[in-house]
Amino acid sequence: MATIPLTLDEEIRQIGYISRSTPKDKQVLMDEIRRMKKEKNAVILAHYYVDSDIQDLADYIGDSLGLSQQAAATDAEMIVFCGVHFMGETAKILSPDKKVVIPDLNAGCSLADSAPADEFAAFKAKYPDHIVISYINCSAEIKALSDIICTSSNAVKIVESLPKDQKIIFAPDANLGRFVAKKTGRDMVLWDGACIVHIDISQDKLTALRQKYPDAKFIAHPECQEHILSQADFVGSTTALLKYVVDQPDEVFIVGTEAGILHKMKQAVPNKKIIPAPASENNTCACSECPYMKMNTLEKLYNTLYYEKPEINVPEDVRVKAEASVLRMLEMSKGL
Repeated sequence: MATIPLTLDEEIRQIGYISRSTPKDKQVLMDEIRRMKKEKNAVILAHYYVDSDIQDLADYIGDSLGLSQQAAATDAEMIVFCGVHFMGETAKILSPDKKVVIPDLNAGCSLADSAPADEFAAFKAKYPDHIVISYINCSAEIKALSDIICTSSNAVKIVESLPKDQKIIFAPDANLGRFVAKKTGRDMVLWDGACIVHIDISQDKLTALRQKYPDAKFIAHPECQEHILSQADFVGSTTALLKYVVDQPDEVFIVGTEAGILHKMKQAVPNKKIIPAPASENNTCACSECPYMKMNTLEKLYNTLYYEKPEINVPEDVRVKAEASVLRMLEMSKGL
């Protein structure tokens, strides 16, 4: 049987795709990325969890919503989002007139993927008197099915701002939902989704690590499981964890989230000891790493700028509904 040649889109979609023209020297690669970014009036966004080299190249580094807002405020014609698929969608939702590309279409998200739109729509239909609050780490389709979007930093305040008798579905992260329910005293209906990185933190290894560093502060992201969060000295979003490490006088921190954030932490406080919370899996870094975030590489970033692909598009009917739920959150947040 004859082999059917792959289209350019199909080639770029493949994990590990590297063009024959991609520079092999790292410094040349980085210089070319900077040149093309300027030439094409592009802005590079990097989530805290991607490779440190990409963070160092980016115009903006941060959490997904903040990055999308920053990109929307620029006059860039193209947004290059180094993160995962739903983050590219969020950027497109807020910047429909800009071209949005990501280095690898296969860079999905275990949490976003845990809520298929058709299954969630059926779930939502069982609770017609509930409003839906969805964590921003979800697909455009789930955002479109939601009434309000929240982030890990404002979820508690968003829920608290609603009338106490308001019935709520919280999706897709059940661990964040349980954390919010405990903080607010609300009895919410939770969609049973989770992030593979945050639920993979090993209790036994963490206990051993804390015994080794008894003076260390343990800080964790609210996507972690309840028994991990109960031990934390501080719980907060990725940005809040970074701020805590900078602001606190303590010298040693164990960080319960994706290990990519350690790059910015070590840059911000080089004199402090920053230790990643250990994963159950025996990997090379002995830490929690997101395999999807690590699909972002310098080579793929180069190809994305060179070919301006793979491109993220969101159907307009979905985009408009998703945008409404995001804008409602932003409007509510003004008074919080």
